[in-house]
Amino acid sequence: MLKKIMKGGHRKPSKLDSTDASLYGFGPPGSRNPGSGPTPNVVVNHASRVGPGAAGPNSVVPTVPPPMGAVEPLPLFRDVPISERQNLFMRKLQICCFQLDFSDTLKSVREKEIKRQTLLELVDFIQSGSGKITEMCQEEMIKMVGINIFRGLPPASHENTGQEATDPEEDESYLEPSWPHLQLVYELLLRYVVSSDTDTKVAKRYIDHSFVLKLLDLFDSEDPREREYLKTILHRIYGKFMVHRPFIRKAINNIFYRFIYETQRHSGVGELLEILGSIINGFALPMKEEHKLFLVRALIPLHKPKPVAMYHQQLSYCITQFVEKDYKLADTVIRGLLKYWPLTNCHKEVLFLGELEEVLEATQSAEFQQCMVPLFRQIARCLNSSHFQVAERGLFLWNNEHIVSLISQNRQVVLPIIFEALERNIQSHWNQAVHGLTVNVRKMFMEVDAELFDECERQFSEKEARASEVEEQREMTWKKLADVAAERGGDNMVTV
Repeated sequence: MLKKIMKGGHRKPSKLDSTDASLYGFGPPGSRNPGSGPTPNVVVNHASRVGPGAAGPNSVVPTVPPPMGAVEPLPLFRDVPISERQNLFMRKLQICCFQLDFSDTLKSVREKEIKRQTLLELVDFIQSGSGKITEMCQEEMIKMVGINIFRGLPPASHENTGQEATDPEEDESYLEPSWPHLQLVYELLLRYVVSSDTDTKVAKRYIDHSFVLKLLDLFDSEDPREREYLKTILHRIYGKFMVHRPFIRKAINNIFYRFIYETQRHSGVGELLEILGSIINGFALPMKEEHKLFLVRALIPLHKPKPVAMYHQQLSYCITQFVEKDYKLADTVIRGLLKYWPLTNCHKEVLFLGELEEVLEATQSAEFQQCMVPLFRQIARCLNSSHFQVAERGLFLWNNEHIVSLISQNRQVVLPIIFEALERNIQSHWNQAVHGLTVNVRKMFMEVDAELFDECERQFSEKEARASEVEEQREMTWKKLADVAAERGGDNMVTV
């Protein structure tokens, strides 16, 4: 896959830039001029999220190379007195605020290594818990994290070429060149969030709604390593910052709405669904109306987009979690699946049948009875599919004991619906495996209720006989018309 990376132009540093150390983070905290240095926001148009010149949450700090000799390695934490460690922590944060150009591997090699080592020391310091950092240090650390991770993402290759998005497992993923530093910044943020020393009352001032929204924007990154870190961090934030929970759920909801109804392009839907799977598992009963609306308005419509195969496993898990939490939702879920059932995409049909089996396993008899008529009409169509995998997957439903039990209890309704499909398969399906499975299912019904089976067979025979009579009558009518036309038209009649 052709990788195209958007490169922003670097402004030429002025003499003032090279002499004013505060522009590079060496001034005291809060002393930087808000109109200079690395603080101006330069908006990068990423994919379809942010239009040209539009100010969005995903703004970046321009890559400004540090002045020659400005980045020098600082002493290790263990080499300074405890009283000096907070000050040293701040100075190390300032070094990590430098933005370095990773498009050229030979550029700023020394500075990159110093920054990498400094980030490693910061991670070890937070992880070891050797000293509780002050509120000012926490604020500056979150600022440094934001400077490094919040940036404009390059457009995906299919957005540049007009090609359709492909399964990331079948294609090379774009890998972020600055990952050696980004990974350590994410690790630092993760260690800060999970640390027992982190006071949520203090941390929520810096990890606020704006910070969370920017994190969610980064889920559209093509780099799977970055999405994996984001998934872990957002999940930890959701678990630790209870005040943010409704906001996070609503923000994820909005991402799904835009994906379903506008773009149908997003790299991180699978990771977001993984987070939601864990969240749904923790829902209290009785389930809130807000959660049921989320199922109906966001999760079920996620079956509609064409690239559903890329995240179907996670989506299926979330859907099943809802039904297992509240079995009364089974009817809603099954009717939702039928609403978005694919007509021409056989691969999606196989996925839907697999998900349907998982939902039916958690379905009780009362809910099954509410939707069994439209459900088995669709299953009958699947059994007669000329694509053998669809027909085979539909017949595999009879290998599930719970589903067989539900069908047996309601065989008076189910068998008349699917009997014709079973007979058609035996008569004319081209695939031997499908033919064999159909014979087994037919035999199962015969053993469960021979009287009902005979009645369905009699009705099918009568229907076939009527159809044959209608066909013969039609042929006779056409023959009579042809004879009349021949008599009246003579040689002028055109025959086909």
